[in-house]
Amino acid sequence: MNYTQKWYDKPISKLILISISLTWMFPYIGFLLSSFREPDAIKQAAWWTSIFSGQIFTEFTFENYTEILFAEDLSRSFFNSFAVVIPSTIIPITIAAFAAYAFAFIDFKGKDLAFLFVIAMMIVPLQMSLIPLVSIMNKGAILFGLPIIPELKITGTFVSVWFAHTGFGLPLATFLLRDFMMGLPRSVIESAKIDGASHLTTFYRLALPLSFAGVAAFATFQFLWVYNDFLVANVFLGINPRNQVITSHVAQLTVGNYGEAWHLRTAGAVVSMVVPLIVFFSLQRFFIRGLIGGAVKG
Repeated sequence: MNYTQKWYDKPISKLILISISLTWMFPYIGFLLSSFREPDAIKQAAWWTSIFSGQIFTEFTFENYTEILFAEDLSRSFFNSFAVVIPSTIIPITIAAFAAYAFAFIDFKGKDLAFLFVIAMMIVPLQMSLIPLVSIMNKGAILFGLPIIPELKITGTFVSVWFAHTGFGLPLATFLLRDFMMGLPRSVIESAKIDGASHLTTFYRLALPLSFAGVAAFATFQFLWVYNDFLVANVFLGINPRNQVITSHVAQLTVGNYGEAWHLRTAGAVVSMVVPLIVFFSLQRFFIRGLIGGAVKG
C-alpha cells in the first residue's frame, strides 16, 4: 500500500467529492430544466416528476427565452449593470491596494488599531447600513452642530451605487490584499528601500505587479457580487425603468398577473448568469491563486 498517496486520490475521497458536487449541482440542473418547460407544465408537476414519467421532453419550449430576450429595455438594463459594476469594482480595488500596501509595509502609529477597525467593518451587516447611508446621501451629516458631509442628493443615480458598493467592498478588499502583500518576499521590498525607491515607486513597480493574482481574485469576487446584487441597486437607484439593472429588470418581468411567472423567472435568471459565468471561468485561476496566496509566505 502506498502510504504517500494523497487523500484526494483515494477512491472514497473521490466518491465523497463527486457526491458533494452532484448535491450542489442538483438544484441548478432543475433550475435549468425549468427554464425550458412550458408554464402549465411547471404548475402541474415538479421537474423531477416529469423526468421520472418521461414527459420532460414533450414540455420543452424556447418561448420563455424568446420572451425574456426580446423584452423591452433589456439591453438598457445590461448596460446599466455594466455602468454600475465596472466603477464599483475598480474604485474599491484602487483604494484598497494603497491601504493594503500601507498596512503591510509602512510602520505608523495606530496601525494595528486601524487594521482592527477595518476587520470590524466586515462584521457590520449590509442591511443595517442602508437606511443611514441613504439618509446621509440625501441630507448630509451633522456632528456637534457642524455639517461634516454636505447634502449630496445623489440617490437615484449611479454615483450613489458606486459609493455604496465601494464602502461595502473596501474592508474585505483591504483585508485580502493586505494578507496577499504580506506573503510577498520582504527582501525585494527592502532592496527597493536600500536603492532609494520611495513607497510610491515600490508600490507601483513591485508590490502591485506581484499582487496581480490577489487583485484579480478580489476583482472577480466584487464583480460577481455587484452584478448579482438586487437589494443595493433597488435601494439607491429606485424603480425608475431607465436606471434598472438586469437583476431588477428580470424580477419585474417575471411577475405575472396572477402570481409569479416561474417559467420566465428561471429563464431570466439563466440569461443574467451568462456574464458572471464568463467572468468567473476567465479569471478562475487568478481567483484561486489570490485566495490562497495570503496563506503562503514567499
